[in-house]
Amino acid sequence: MSDQSTPGPPSDSSSNSPSDSPSGRPGDAGTGSSNPTNADPGAKDPAPSDPAPSDPGPTDPGATPVPADEPDPRRWWALAVIATAQLMVVLDATIVNIALPSAQRALHISNGNRQWVITAYTLAFGGLLLLGGRVADLVGRKRTFIIGLIGFAGSSAIGGASTGQEMLFLSRALQGIFAALLAPSALSLLTTTFPTGKERAQAFGIFSAIAGGGSAIGLLLGGILTEWLSWRWCLYVNVPIALLAVIGAFILLKDREGTRNAHLDIPGVILGCGGLVAIVYGFSQAESDGWTSTEVLSVLSVGVALLAAFTWWQTRSPAPLLPLHIIKERNRGGSVLVMALTTIGLFGAFLFLTFFLQNILGYSPIKAGLAFLPLSAGIIIGSTQISARLLPLVAPRLLVVPGLLLSAGGMYSLTFIDTHSSYPAHILPGTILLGFGLGLTFLPVISTATSGVAQSDSGVTSATVNTAQQVGGSIGTSLLNTIAATSTTTYLTAHLAAAAREGGLTPAERANIVNTGTVHGFTVAIAWAAIILLAAAIIGAILINAKSPRSQGASNASDAPGAAV
Repeated sequence: MSDQSTPGPPSDSSSNSPSDSPSGRPGDAGTGSSNPTNADPGAKDPAPSDPAPSDPGPTDPGATPVPADEPDPRRWWALAVIATAQLMVVLDATIVNIALPSAQRALHISNGNRQWVITAYTLAFGGLLLLGGRVADLVGRKRTFIIGLIGFAGSSAIGGASTGQEMLFLSRALQGIFAALLAPSALSLLTTTFPTGKERAQAFGIFSAIAGGGSAIGLLLGGILTEWLSWRWCLYVNVPIALLAVIGAFILLKDREGTRNAHLDIPGVILGCGGLVAIVYGFSQAESDGWTSTEVLSVLSVGVALLAAFTWWQTRSPAPLLPLHIIKERNRGGSVLVMALTTIGLFGAFLFLTFFLQNILGYSPIKAGLAFLPLSAGIIIGSTQISARLLPLVAPRLLVVPGLLLSAGGMYSLTFIDTHSSYPAHILPGTILLGFGLGLTFLPVISTATSGVAQSDSGVTSATVNTAQQVGGSIGTSLLNTIAATSTTTYLTAHLAAAAREGGLTPAERANIVNTGTVHGFTVAIAWAAIILLAAAIIGAILINAKSPRSQGASNASDAPGAAV
C-alpha cells in the first residue's frame, strides 16, 4: 500500500467528496503532478483531487447532473430503491442455504452435486464482479442496475420453477452473473447520490446495516418460506422485490451517461475474472476435498498465477479493468483488506452458530433464524445510530478499530459454548456484542473504500469492495470449516479410542462424545475467527489514517487562500 506521508489531504475519509482537495497538491496519491493549478481534472486518481461526484467530468458529455449545491430532492427515495436491491442480493446469499435440504429432496440431487446450488452462484458472482463494475462505468450505472435487477428476477423465477437439478444449477449461475452487475452498480450509485457530508454517513449507515444484517434476516425468512410455503418461494420471493426496485429505478435514480468511445480491457477480463473464478472454486472445493487435494492445489495455483498476470497487465493496459492506483492508495487498500478479513469472521459466526443451534440444540429453521435477529439488531444500531452520527466528526479508524475489537471479543465469548449451553446465557451476549462491533465497522470501511475516486472509476471501485466480501466469504467458509472438521476428527479419534479401551460405549455415550467433539471443532474455528478479526483491527489501525470530514474541511478552508495564489 502506498503511504501518503506528504502534507495535504492524504486520505479518503468516509465522507470526503472527491473535491475535498481543490488545490490538487502533490500529496494526493495517483496524480504525480506537482503543480496545484494544473492538475488533470480527468485523471483517474484515487485521491481527493478527482472531480466531485456531482460533476460529470470530461468523460461524461451530455450528462445533466444536479449541481453540488442543489442535492437531488428525491435522493432518499433513491436510497430506498438502492437499499431494496442490496437487500435482495444479501438475502439470497443465506435464504437458499435454508431451502437447500428441501430442494435436494424434491429434485433428487445427490450429496455430491448438492454443493453446486451454492458454488454455481458464488463462482459467477465472485468471478465477474470486477467486470460488472467496469461495465457499469462504461455504459452507465443506472442502466446496468436495471439490467441486473431484471436479470436477477428472471433467473430467480427459473430457479423457483426448476424441474431438475440442471435447471436449478443454471438458474443459480445466472443469478450470480446478474448479481455481479447489480451489486457494484448499487454501491456506486449510492456513492454518487450521497457524495459528501452527514447525509452520506446516514445513507451509508443504512446500506451497511443491510449489508451486514440482511444475512441473518435471510435465515429467518428462508425458514418461514420453507416451512410454511415451499422451498421454491425462497427463489420466487426475489421477483416482486426486483420488479418494485425496477419501477423505482426508472422513476427516481439519476446518473451520468456511459463513457463514450471507451473500450473494455479484454485481456484484463480474462485474467482477472479467470483468476477470481479459480480462487473461489478452489476454496469451495477445499471444504469437501481437503487442502491437500491435487485438484484444490492446482486450481488455487492457477488462480494465483492468473491474478499475478492480471496485476502485471494492469500496469501496461491503456484502459485497465482495475486501475491499480485505486487499491494502492493507503486508506482504500486498507479498507478493502479489512473488509475481506471482517467477512471471514462474520461468515464464521453464521456457519457454526447455525449448525450449533439446529444440530446440537435442536432448533427448527425458524427458531434458528429468530436467534440471529439480535445480531442483526446490533449491526443496524451500530451502523445507523452510532457510526452514522460519529463518522462526520471522527477519523474512520476511531470507529473501525474499536468495532473490530468488540467483534473479536464477542466472537471469542462464543468459544465457551458446549453441549449444555443455553441460548440466553451463552450465545445471546456474544452475538449482540459481535453485531454491535460489526455495525461500527462496516459503515466507515465501505465509505472510506469508495470515497475520492473519479466517477469513471466508481463502478469498478465498488466492485472491488464487493469482491473483497465475496472472496472473504469463500475463504472463511472453507478455511474455518476445515479447521473445525480437523479439530473434531482429532478429538473423536482420541476420545473414542480411549473409551473403547475402557470397555466400549453405549449408543447414548457415543452420541454424547460425537456431539462434544463437534462443538469442540466449532469452538476452535470460532477462536480462529476471533483472531482474524483481531488481525483486521491491527491492519485497520495501521493502514487507515484518513482524517475526519470535519478536520478535512477545516484543513481545506485554511489552505484555500494559498491555493488561489
